[in-house]
Amino acid sequence: MPTSRGGGGQEHDQPTILHRGAGVGGGDSGDNKGGPRQWWVPGPVVVGAGPSGLATAACLKARGVPSLVLDKDSCVAASWRHRTYERLRLHLPRCFCQLPLAPFPPGTPTYPTRDQFVAYLDDYARAFSIDLRLGARVRTAAYDAAIGFWRVTVDEDAEDGGATATEFVSRWLVVATGENAEPAWPEGVEGMDGYRGVAMHTSSYKKGDEFRGKNVLVVGCGNSGMEVSLDLCNNGAKASMVVRDKLHVLPREILGISTFGLSVFLLRWLPIKRVDSLLLFLSRLILGDTEKYGLARPKTGPLQIKSSTGKTPVLDIGALRKIKNGEIKVVPAIKRLTENGVEFIDGHKEDFDAVIFATGYKSNVPSWLKEQEFFSHVDGFPRKPFPHSWRGKNGLYAAGFTRKGLMGTSYDALRIAGDIADQWTEAFCEPHCY
Repeated sequence: MPTSRGGGGQEHDQPTILHRGAGVGGGDSGDNKGGPRQWWVPGPVVVGAGPSGLATAACLKARGVPSLVLDKDSCVAASWRHRTYERLRLHLPRCFCQLPLAPFPPGTPTYPTRDQFVAYLDDYARAFSIDLRLGARVRTAAYDAAIGFWRVTVDEDAEDGGATATEFVSRWLVVATGENAEPAWPEGVEGMDGYRGVAMHTSSYKKGDEFRGKNVLVVGCGNSGMEVSLDLCNNGAKASMVVRDKLHVLPREILGISTFGLSVFLLRWLPIKRVDSLLLFLSRLILGDTEKYGLARPKTGPLQIKSSTGKTPVLDIGALRKIKNGEIKVVPAIKRLTENGVEFIDGHKEDFDAVIFATGYKSNVPSWLKEQEFFSHVDGFPRKPFPHSWRGKNGLYAAGFTRKGLMGTSYDALRIAGDIADQWTEAFCEPHCY
């Protein structure tokens, strides 16, 4: 019987080794000794040790259901820890970002830093003794209708430098890899191979002072593009930002109140169009007319766009002031990269020492989940919209695909845990033959 990697579980809550190479409940033979080790997991297998996976595991444990959390990285919350820039702060107040059952510790600022949020997630995993299997990259996950269980095959690093395959067998599978599993690069950028400068995604960007004195182009004008441009500008770089589409820029706070919190409150009493109109009126009073600076607004309101497409409005933390005074230059879309810089669609060319793509992230679910009905193979999201996006068939669940940030994560985690707990019985605590 293996010991728990997260600690704190009872013996019957731990994964149970079946054998190497044979089907569940079948006998082992010399013909299949080279196959993957197989472990029967009494509770759900959760793929992803970010906020969604941790929240789901904690809610399950609070309901008396053990789980096993798998993640390809060597730590929890690897995207927050390693693929965000150092000076990042959460866009929303901490009360909208805490996970179920555990608030932020006393003294945490209203907008926690990246490091404070990562420390919160580390403490969260320890507090709930979450059973983690890190360094386990999921190769495939598929439902075996013959036995009514999910088979999740992972590759783990071996001591000899190679990789070993392990198959986990469970009645339930929770997909918690999230909306931002992998960087999304723009397709078909002409001249990328011939560009001599630094080309990188914001997932690799750490701090602006690494580009001090450099001419840097940021491709993308969402929250990441705006904040990276601001960080570059504040650290002595000359920043330009590509703006291709119309976008809403809102102040992070209105009269000292979180814009997001204000919108949540107003939506309890007013229709979304009325709330949008009010937010845009107040934003114009505070920020002025953004269109004169190259930031045209869409006709549809920011909350309506967020609800229908998941695209988040920009919450300004200082970039707009830099745009107004010319410290951040707004430029049109790229036509192609040149040897030393960029040619824009309006025909003018400019040299850049670095091009940083703030082009967002994407789901990686289609690359490993062998399932045709619940998840779309186009974008890797559940086909059903919120609030029905958390449950599929045959014990399949999705956590963190609501397009509603950490509040959506909490919603999913609580409902998934409740649904599985209703099915949980001691009959699942011992291996069976099928």
